[in-house]
Amino acid sequence: MSEASPVPENTLLLELKDGTVTIELLPDLAPKHVEQIKALAARGFYDGTPFHRVIDGFMAQGGDPTGTGTGGSDLPDLPAEFSPPGKARFMRGTCGMARTNNPNSANSQFFIMFAPAPSLDGQYTIWGRVVSGMDVVDKIKRGGGPNGMVREPDVVKSMKPGTAAAPAAEAEKPAEGAGGVDSTPAADA
Repeated sequence: MSEASPVPENTLLLELKDGTVTIELLPDLAPKHVEQIKALAARGFYDGTPFHRVIDGFMAQGGDPTGTGTGGSDLPDLPAEFSPPGKARFMRGTCGMARTNNPNSANSQFFIMFAPAPSLDGQYTIWGRVVSGMDVVDKIKRGGGPNGMVREPDVVKSMKPGTAAAPAAEAEKPAEGAGGVDSTPAADA
């Protein structure tokens, strides 16, 4: 089940202490969430934020500048963009949006799955998936206790939207036919 490389402007480059993680954004599943994450990443919002909640065998959660699990950005909360399980599922490497009990409360916090979690399918927004660097995600410091809060957590060194130029660290040839791709984010609706 091999797939083509993600389009550069639909990628995020997540720099962690142990290396780079490339996340393919899924605007077809969650256009509003992808737009907000790209906007926040472009302005450096995620840089230095901790992975404050990390549960072994489940997921790593970050994107809260306060590190408490209650913070967010100055942008508005997003309406739910849940995918039916037949369309997308929470598998290893899936990137989802954290929220409160209110399904329309996602803002900046996100999580990356260590393992499948069918109980999340159709209940949380899927906005991306790790396409390289899952070994780096696996090295994120784990938390303790039932809610996985992390003492002295690992932080995001940087999280930036991809561009039409190949990342220097990846030294890969561009996909055939990738020349002249417009890397401008989608216009606001």
